[in-house]
Amino acid sequence: MTSATSRKESRPMDLDHNRLLELRRIRDEADCLADVPTVEAALNRMAAEITARLAHTDPLVCTIMNGGLILAGQLLPRLDFPLELAYLHASRYGKHTQGREIAWRVSPPENLAGRMVLVLDDVLDEGHTLAAVLERLRASGAQEALSAVLVHKNHEHKAIVGMRADFTGLELENRFLFGYGMDYRGYWRNAPGIFAVKGL
Repeated sequence: MTSATSRKESRPMDLDHNRLLELRRIRDEADCLADVPTVEAALNRMAAEITARLAHTDPLVCTIMNGGLILAGQLLPRLDFPLELAYLHASRYGKHTQGREIAWRVSPPENLAGRMVLVLDDVLDEGHTLAAVLERLRASGAQEALSAVLVHKNHEHKAIVGMRADFTGLELENRFLFGYGMDYRGYWRNAPGIFAVKGL
């Protein structure tokens, strides 16, 4: 094997290694805005509020993938009442850091006549995706479409002036967040806590 061939074969591994080092650095340098006990307390409060509102409504819970996955996994076991679960996938970000047009990868259920629907998502930032999802659900006949987000970002650039979710876990500053479902370039949704990228 020539040294040139050896260098070519090692290059992908080097790139993966460098990317992983960068991702680890992002995590290590990030500011923790909400630790696990803080998030757990917020989830308990959200569960109590949702239970009080929806326990007797036979709701359909729709999780927005991928961001809402962790929230759903943590929140749903706290909801001790009958519910149905579905998922949808509508995204403006992908692995990019700025929003683009909404892309429907998995559409919401079509026959929602008379149903109470609760949408779960990780964060209400500008809210374009969540607004589009709720509009689509209402157009499909939902009796009511409510929303629950783990994080509300405090800023004035919402898709709808004054937009808020019906149920909110935490209100945090307008920074680049990751953890508990929120990601940094597709990674760190699994971070134990909610973090802000250093300098962003």
